[in-house]
Amino acid sequence: MKSNRNSQDPSSNRKGGTPFWEKMQPKKKASFERKTDPVERTKHRPVKHSATSKEKGWDQVAKWYDQLVGDEGSDYHKNIIVPAIMARLGELSGARVLDLCCGQGFIGKLLLQAGAARVHGVDASPQLIESAVNRAAQEPCLSYEVADASAPGAWADGSYDVALNIMAVHDVENLDGLCHNLANSLKPQGKALMVFMHPCFRMPKQSHWGWDQEKKIQYRRMDRYGSAMSIPITTHPGRAVSETTTFYHRPLPLYFQSMKQAGLAITDCEELFSHRRSQVGPRSKAEHFAAEEFPMFLLLEVQRLAK
Repeated sequence: MKSNRNSQDPSSNRKGGTPFWEKMQPKKKASFERKTDPVERTKHRPVKHSATSKEKGWDQVAKWYDQLVGDEGSDYHKNIIVPAIMARLGELSGARVLDLCCGQGFIGKLLLQAGAARVHGVDASPQLIESAVNRAAQEPCLSYEVADASAPGAWADGSYDVALNIMAVHDVENLDGLCHNLANSLKPQGKALMVFMHPCFRMPKQSHWGWDQEKKIQYRRMDRYGSAMSIPITTHPGRAVSETTTFYHRPLPLYFQSMKQAGLAITDCEELFSHRRSQVGPRSKAEHFAAEEFPMFLLLEVQRLAK
């Protein structure tokens, strides 16, 4: 088990620090066999639409989410999640990468900069895919497709060296279907990285911060964990009328079981901690300590087993 905390690095997100693109350097090189025709890479593929499902993902909140994430990712993407992903991927020379549940595809250009030969994004939301296509207009090696990540699709064809699923697995109801598609999309021994809210410490409406006045510590309280739950989330709580999404909480064994059944093996994991710190005050020291003790996200590195 690893974590992103590094007390020896003054720019690590344990202390806040600078955005990762100012300090990121690939740590290792990876070689991938390229089977695509070089001519194919010069043409921008049109958006594909899968007819296998009526699922539309986060289409009802697409405009809000697109503004939140933007061209470079949200604050948490830029300072925590993407640095951890890119550090693990290293140099992607010639790799074909699948961005599963890609949203508006903000990470695509970063993957090309790391050496990927092609990046294909799949998401159920037509509006988010439209945003991704608009952003990729000048990048012929980026392509996007409207499809349900958990339903059978021609895109899960075993041609990808690497697959990513970033902050999306808890938005998908059919975990088994998603894991099977993830496995089917990869070449044998292909690698996938999944990042999601840490289910042991982060659960909407069931996890809270508390203050122990006697011990002068901030603690994390979990009211539920062991039961799988569907939790409605109001996008704009202060409004009289607001869109909702659904958060699917699952205890860790359910993730492990779905991956095993799909032919995926977990090869590594990393717990990611918040880079944010509160303003100076009577409780700030305890709050900072708690932020360094209770992770926000869990990163799983998985590999497709050879059949």
